[in-house]
Amino acid sequence: MATFTAHSAIGQREDLTDIIYDISPTETPFMSSIGKNRATAVYHEWQTDSLAAATTANAAVEGADASSATLSPTVRLGNYTQIVQKTVQVSGTLDAVNKAGRKSEKAYQLAKASAELKRDLETILLANQGRSAGTSTTARKLGSLLSWIKTNSSVGSGGADPATIGVSTRTDGTQRTFTETLLKTVVAEVFDSGGSPKILMVGSAGKQKVSSFAGIAAQRYMAPGNTPTTIVGAADVYMSDFSTISVVPNRFMRNRDALIIDPEYAALAYLRPFQTNDLAKTGDSENTQLLAEVTLEIKNEAAHGIIADLDMSL
Repeated sequence: MATFTAHSAIGQREDLTDIIYDISPTETPFMSSIGKNRATAVYHEWQTDSLAAATTANAAVEGADASSATLSPTVRLGNYTQIVQKTVQVSGTLDAVNKAGRKSEKAYQLAKASAELKRDLETILLANQGRSAGTSTTARKLGSLLSWIKTNSSVGSGGADPATIGVSTRTDGTQRTFTETLLKTVVAEVFDSGGSPKILMVGSAGKQKVSSFAGIAAQRYMAPGNTPTTIVGAADVYMSDFSTISVVPNRFMRNRDALIIDPEYAALAYLRPFQTNDLAKTGDSENTQLLAEVTLEIKNEAAHGIIADLDMSL
């Protein structure tokens, strides 16, 4: 007698879980750490200033007339706004049918596109991109963080800082080992410039490299009772000679860069905040555009620093 098995049976229901698993990273550490401002034009501007260098030559003769004024103007800087967008188009049928893991296909795709848009913007802000005014046929582009940092930097052989901050890109040089000495040098430069660095932002390989530096806050802690001491294999805080610096990994930056950031002196300036626009309906589908128009405002580039041209495998 033959056994009737599932191989030949008809009418078995599908076994599809009602959950969609997605581990794509959505954290945007740079965007999340800096401030937010409002832009009112496609070319957003701000001013910087600095005090005269301290001198030992400031000595006046008794009874002498007041010295002549030596005043300096402020520096006017700016950056172009960049439009970032994604479009979602879902048919009426797809939104109507019964689906696993989501009720509305449109809502699901909009949420997904929104996360993708934030990832794109984080990548743009940390890319090696100079600003561009654009034309009627080419898009405007903002000057990324790498295009702004010039005062406090360490570059490899052949590398160069942007010729004009915010405008030019960096010239990548020969990659070298990321050492604590390089980090200390640039942190000291930021301090001497008047800055107070609070974040060391690195890629995944850079985070592992920093964990081996002597200046990490703690390499071990005592577990309670008679349990063994636990070794901490990660550096979340670096104790520099001038400030305590949080070590923040970022999946969307170049692994060849280590960025020293003071979030107080950087902001996103929005001409148009994140928004959804329902596009004209031309048939049996719904078209929706997600859009933002924004630029990067570096309030004073001397508050930040960069160790460039690193090979984290060395």
